[in-house]
Amino acid sequence: MKGLALAGPFFIKLCEVMYSYLKIIPMKKSALFFLSILIAMTSIAQQVKTAAAAVSKGLTKEEQQVMAWIDAHMPQAIEMLKESVNINSGTLNMVGVKKVGALFAKEFEKAGFTTEWVAMPDSIKRAGHLVASRRAATSSSIKSSSNKGKRLFLIGHLDTVFEPDMPANPFTMLNDSTATGQGVNDMKGGDIVVIMALQALEQAGLLKNTDITAYFTGDEEHAGYPREVTRADFINRAKQADIALAFEGASGLNSVATGRRGASGWRLDVKAKTGHSSGVFTPGAGYGAIYEAARILNQFRETLSTEKYLTFNPGIIIGGSDISYNSASSKGAAIAKTNIISPAVTVTGDLRFLTEDQKDRARVKMKAIVAQNLAQTSAKISFTDGIPSMAPTDGNNQVLSVINSISMDMGVGATVAGDPGSRGAGDISYVAAYVDCIDGLGASGRGAHAPGETIHLNHLPFLIKRAALTIYRLSR
Repeated sequence: MKGLALAGPFFIKLCEVMYSYLKIIPMKKSALFFLSILIAMTSIAQQVKTAAAAVSKGLTKEEQQVMAWIDAHMPQAIEMLKESVNINSGTLNMVGVKKVGALFAKEFEKAGFTTEWVAMPDSIKRAGHLVASRRAATSSSIKSSSNKGKRLFLIGHLDTVFEPDMPANPFTMLNDSTATGQGVNDMKGGDIVVIMALQALEQAGLLKNTDITAYFTGDEEHAGYPREVTRADFINRAKQADIALAFEGASGLNSVATGRRGASGWRLDVKAKTGHSSGVFTPGAGYGAIYEAARILNQFRETLSTEKYLTFNPGIIIGGSDISYNSASSKGAAIAKTNIISPAVTVTGDLRFLTEDQKDRARVKMKAIVAQNLAQTSAKISFTDGIPSMAPTDGNNQVLSVINSISMDMGVGATVAGDPGSRGAGDISYVAAYVDCIDGLGASGRGAHAPGETIHLNHLPFLIKRAALTIYRLSR
């Protein structure tokens, strides 16, 4: 297909050149020229035919039918993307999140899925989640071989980081292959990849006797608390699957995520003897809370900053004679004078890690550093769990091998595992301990979470096709 796409414009230009050339050269020479052009065109046509054959190598008739359907229905895919993007669904806009859920529910039903809305308690102030599912028949009349496929759990999310009070950015074409809009890439584009892939498989009759659940959360960007409530149903349903595929943004066309770092939080509270600043550094007055906090943070950096995939970032620090900090709003205040030794400091930050073991080891080292207090100071550190990590596993790599074979069969080259350090935590991390996982199967674009976020529409057909064939081959 790539060869055909390139050959069309080439032949048009070639004909234009031939016509202009024939007008200015003698007939005999023009005949020879025309003959040489025919030979060249025959050679190019053969190359195009060879390229087309290479693209279809390894693809079954049914898979090629799926790909053709996707090509024919890209206008509908773009229209669905546009409609969803033009509905504001910032996490806290519960009405908007439900509207996007209703839009996608209708599309899932076209693929033969049963849909339901998982509501959250009013106290959590989140819209809830969309679940679409279909189950393999259990009748004894069905051959046992039909149930050999993997049970799949497909992950998307309905919300974006863009709340209604932020500047509007409706779906807009920037050029013939790029569009912008709120959440167009993260992750309404990824949601479209899932839906169109399933519709393509359904029309080809390739979803029969499959066991697939698509779970689109309504608060991925700002998950409600407690997580034990907002992610309980999500985790329980994932446990019934064999493989989870998440459709967060693609990092190029030949890379997917077999690992994602987890995220947790920490809080450091330092106390110290206060007094006149003229006595600082003396045994009686000590060093004060600010120096002690600086020592701890710097020793964190010196001790842990070179470990691969481990990062820790102090996000806020407050120190002085009288301080206050509100963890819910992440706001604080301090009153201080330069001639007073600070008696208190509070620091909060995050800790990101690739495995639970790496997280635990880092916490042990951080506690040890905190305990080595300067004179007349004391400190304590506490940790809060956030989103777990999705560690690379052999099972994840086995799923990658299936995706890689699909990419090779489609003629686009190998698909490899991306750098897990380049991705933060995501919903798939909540279930990584229970199923094999791959992420990064969604849309490609730039500027996610920022005004002017874009999607590469020219990549979308390939990404939908790859998703469809991945779902098909894994569920067979």
